[in-house]
Parts: sequence; structure tokens; C-alpha cells
Amino acid sequence: MRTPYGLEIIENCLVCPHREEHLFCNLPEHSVKALAAITASAAYPKGATLFVEGQPARGVFILCSGRVKLSTSSADGKTLILRIAEPGEVLGLPATVTGSSYELTADIIEPAQANFIGRNEFLNFLKENGEAALRVAQQLGETYHSAIAEMRTIGLSHSASEKLARFLLEWAANCPEERGQVRVKMTLTHEEIAQMIGSSRETVTRLLAEFRRKQLLQIVGSTLILRSKADLEAIVNG
Repeated sequence: MRTPYGLEIIENCLVCPHREEHLFCNLPEHSVKALAAITASAAYPKGATLFVEGQPARGVFILCSGRVKLSTSSADGKTLILRIAEPGEVLGLPATVTGSSYELTADIIEPAQANFIGRNEFLNFLKENGEAALRVAQQLGETYHSAIAEMRTIGLSHSASEKLARFLLEWAANCPEERGQVRVKMTLTHEEIAQMIGSSRETVTRLLAEFRRKQLLQIVGSTLILRSKADLEAIVNG
């Protein structure tokens, strides 16, 4: 069915036409049926919040479509964006498994469908479905490695330009290269990019202008075109 946000909501995982190699999408049929029985589907507009840092974990959200910004904030109001979650990810997983509070805030950055599963139902599902439990362990491991990579980017980079170049290369890593160029849809503001690399909005704006002058990249509307990945890699490698 269609929603006011222009999304096609899939009410049941068994009939989803978009099942791919995601965490729970291609489980055995009996596991998918068990998952569908405890899942509540919902659509969210841009700007909605799924959960807040410090809130007791009440369950997980399976992101079916759209993207979600995962961030943490300091007492003085500074925000650091850890990563942007893509469709297929399970959000709130560490806190739900451990029974602690959500360690991050999850904000919708484009209209999304996120299916909710309560904590008790989710833990019982894992106890009864070994393959699903193994995949959860794998995602927890991937989350850990992602956090280490983020700390390395922010803590070990020697300059703001190196941080930005590294971010742009990682952002474009999964996009196809055509005629030596990579096109990436710009869905983040300069402020949000700054929050991802531990910098300021003014610095990001200045560096993007500098990269344009050096013909490393081009911005056309909402599209970012990386014109020289080799030069960006040279900045990262010093």
C-alpha cells in the first residue's frame, strides 16, 4: 500500500519483492514466518526519530527502506555522526541484546520503512532460530569494526582535508566508476558531514570549495562527482 511519504510498505517479509542478502531477508522460510509474526511495520517521514541515546532499549528496528543517521552527543551539545544506516540493517541491536540503553540516536534522513520487534519477542526468536542468532553475532562484529574504523579516521588523520578526503572515498566506495568518475547523491548537509569527520561546518564548506578549485570533485545539484579518486587517495596517504 502507498503512504503519504511515497513509500510502498511491505507488511510481510514473506511477500517482499526486495529480499536480498541482508541480515534477516534470506533466512529459511520457517524463520521468516516466525519473524513476520512478531514484526510491526511502520513508515516514517524525514526528521523522525526511532530512538534516543540513553533511552532504555525496547527492541530493534529492521530498516527496510530509506536511510537513518546514527549519532551521539556530548553534554555541551556537540554531535558526532557515527554512520549512516542503509536498508537491511537492524538498528538498536547491541542495546537490545544486552538489555542496556540505546548508545546512539537514530534519526530518519529520508522517508523510510522500519519494522519494529519488541525486545522479549526478539530474544525468544534468536533462542529458537540459531542461524538468525549467528547473523546477529556477525552484525555485532561488523558494528565493532565500523566503530574502530571511525575512531581511526577521526583520531589518526593529521588534517581536516585528510579526514574529508577519506570520508568522500568511503562514501563513494560502493558506487560504480564511469569514465574515471564516481557520482554520489548528496543526502548530507555540510553540517552533517562535519559531524561525521569531527570538524566544523565552516571547515567542510571551505575544503569542498578548495577541492572543487583543484578539480578533485564537482557538485551538480544534489550530485557529488568525484573526478580524481587518485588525488583524494594521495591526500589520505600523505
